[in-house]
Amino acid sequence: MKTIKPADLTWEEFFPYGYFAKMQNPGTIHFGSPSVKFYRDIIQLPVFHMTNVSFSICKIEKRDFVIQKIECHSQCYEGILPMDGDVLIHVAHATQNNVHPYDDIKVFLVPQYTMVVLKAGVWHHAPFAINSTVNALIILPERTYANDCIRVDIPDEFQLKILV
Repeated sequence: MKTIKPADLTWEEFFPYGYFAKMQNPGTIHFGSPSVKFYRDIIQLPVFHMTNVSFSICKIEKRDFVIQKIECHSQCYEGILPMDGDVLIHVAHATQNNVHPYDDIKVFLVPQYTMVVLKAGVWHHAPFAINSTVNALIILPERTYANDCIRVDIPDEFQLKILV
């Protein structure tokens, strides 16, 4: 089985797949007094053809660090915010015509309270918890999992073991 090392989350490396922002103590422009500060417009998630944005929780229990699945959403972006700890996410560029970019998968370390926004079409799947169970806030259009989700089981010869 091939192996892959996680990369640090940097703008240069992650930009082909989306963008991110630190959500806890962001250090950005804010309104308010010392007792209540409003850090406005830290990160955006574009919404296109939908009526509702849904906020869901993905409970991620520690499992083997083997990338066995990918999925993509052609019509929308996806927000992922790990709340209880750091996670690893795997991504690959958007494709067309049933092309699956197994050889182009990259893995990123996403620190706790860092919102990641994946562009439409970017291949990904559930994050990997590094130390213990992590609850991640998932932001998607309502029922994306049923209406705009292509899931693929990666053939054994293309699966990747993440070196942590």
